[in-house]
Amino acid sequence: MSDSDDGEPTVEDLIEELETLEEVVDDTDERRKVRGAMRTARELAAPKPSVFGKVVRGFDRGDIAEAFLGSVLFGIPMLVEGGTTEVGAYLSSHPAYLAGTAVATILLVVGIVYVADFQDVRVHRPFLGVVPRRLVGVLGVAVLTAVVGLTAWGRIDWADPAVALGSALVAAVPMAVGAALGDLLPG
Repeated sequence: MSDSDDGEPTVEDLIEELETLEEVVDDTDERRKVRGAMRTARELAAPKPSVFGKVVRGFDRGDIAEAFLGSVLFGIPMLVEGGTTEVGAYLSSHPAYLAGTAVATILLVVGIVYVADFQDVRVHRPFLGVVPRRLVGVLGVAVLTAVVGLTAWGRIDWADPAVALGSALVAAVPMAVGAALGDLLPG
């Protein structure tokens, strides 16, 4: 059997071997079995349509809608839970933890979108030549959903902007995870 360049046998190698076997087999029934095995090998070699494995470029309306849906699905509990405001108040009095939470959220999204390898995500026309549009879009959708949702449902009071900011950031953490997954998983 001839191996591919990396030394590992491939489906193409198997098909070549089966073709050679087909030529030397005398029995009609055995030849039919070899041809059946070749069909199976070709089916295995054919790429299957899948949600996963696509190359993802750009960030458009469809991606925004998917990110919003994921953000809402993951974030609804944060909009109704009183603990969101309590943690927001705590973060507002501890700026280092507030900044750490923001950085951790960004790193979570980067990990999901660019490292976890759910899809082959390509950076397309980054802002300022370095900031990926998808990263900005996913984080923007999550933060906007958190701010609008918490405000509309009366969960934060903008009279105390530090607590409101902390609460919005707390709610944005799971919303950002949901937005990243919602954007990538449908394809």
